[in-house]
Amino acid sequence: MATYILLLAFLAITCSVALASDHSPLQDFCVAEPNTPVLVNGLVCKDPKLVQADDFFFSGLHLSGNTSNPVGSKVTPFNVAQIPGLNTLGVSMARVDYAPWGVNPPHFHPRASQMLTVLEGTLEVGFITSNPENRLITKVLQKGDVFVYPVNLIHFERNVGYGNAVAIAALSSQNPGAITITNAVFGSKPDISSDILVKAFQLDKNVINYIQSQF
Repeated sequence: MATYILLLAFLAITCSVALASDHSPLQDFCVAEPNTPVLVNGLVCKDPKLVQADDFFFSGLHLSGNTSNPVGSKVTPFNVAQIPGLNTLGVSMARVDYAPWGVNPPHFHPRASQMLTVLEGTLEVGFITSNPENRLITKVLQKGDVFVYPVNLIHFERNVGYGNAVAIAALSSQNPGAITITNAVFGSKPDISSDILVKAFQLDKNVINYIQSQF
């Protein structure tokens, strides 16, 4: 019986480690060293003796993103690619700017959950639960409001005000990734066969070809 309990405890510990989004640090810090041929799940550590304050620093959060694009929004990420000191820490953030009625299109983060805080404006936000329910959970946020997106669920934002809007996203990974649904499905390289998309979306093939041409 004691052996059985120990086995269960061991499995619980190993499973909890395996399901973590990012590796837990085993030292004070592991500043990313991008200029190395070594490939690991994450980024190799820089020699701690060579680490500088700038490895933990990035300036520009106050700068507005350019929303002059078809969707009317701009995401400015602050992850391990911009701040090497985030390596192994399991956190990152992004600034999101929205033009009036601009949209951050439906997307998801394969490696992170997210908290969105509205700094300016009014945003309609929402996420969709998994199959088979596919329930839309949505809310309108004002300045100072916070909304949570669970990991791996499709979510979106829309500026429903007549002025610009700004939000800050906090994410539970140094490298959360982002998969925008339309870009992935209609803009893959090479293209997904239009015959597959015709059946998936129940649309005419000419419509599918046109949508693919936009991405």
